[in-house]
Amino acid sequence: MTTRSLFPTHFYEAALGDEELVSELVEACRELAREDRAGRAWSKDKGYRGYTSYASLNDLPARDPRFGDLVKLLNRHVARFAKDCGFELGRRLRLDSLWVNVLKPGGTHSGHIHPHSVVSGTVYVAVPPGSGALKLEDPRLPMLMAAPARPDTFVYAEPAEGSLFLWESWLRHEVMPNAAKDDRISISFNYR
Repeated sequence: MTTRSLFPTHFYEAALGDEELVSELVEACRELAREDRAGRAWSKDKGYRGYTSYASLNDLPARDPRFGDLVKLLNRHVARFAKDCGFELGRRLRLDSLWVNVLKPGGTHSGHIHPHSVVSGTVYVAVPPGSGALKLEDPRLPMLMAAPARPDTFVYAEPAEGSLFLWESWLRHEVMPNAAKDDRISISFNYR
């Protein structure tokens, strides 16, 4: 008798691979948080504790060469992840969106998915101690009905400065509350 694991959920963890760029991105993100009035207004209106460029800026790689350098590194990591996932692609995945998140102490982001994308991810550029993990949900959870409890219904991925996380965009995830005394800064993105 054999027990097989079917339909695995892939999650990619790596170091971005350029410490100098990570440090430059901290400043780039802080500059955006200071200068992007539309992003600050959207964040305030939506109750986002901090700043996000999610709904205000869609040209970061063209706007700032530091983000352009980031995209070159991301392209390589995403290609590796797509290969590990066994995707049958007629062409390479391409960046669809990229945005900055400056999460203030107490800030969180509730459970969600990223529709219309294939791969989603986040690179962490400032991660003070206690600033919160990325919580990933077992995708079978809505279908488990009367199944007994399992210890790994949720997995918590703890980032560090320079960490890169990638996952398939259908994977439900949330940002745990920032319990640090300083901002946690990350850059999120989608490929399709």
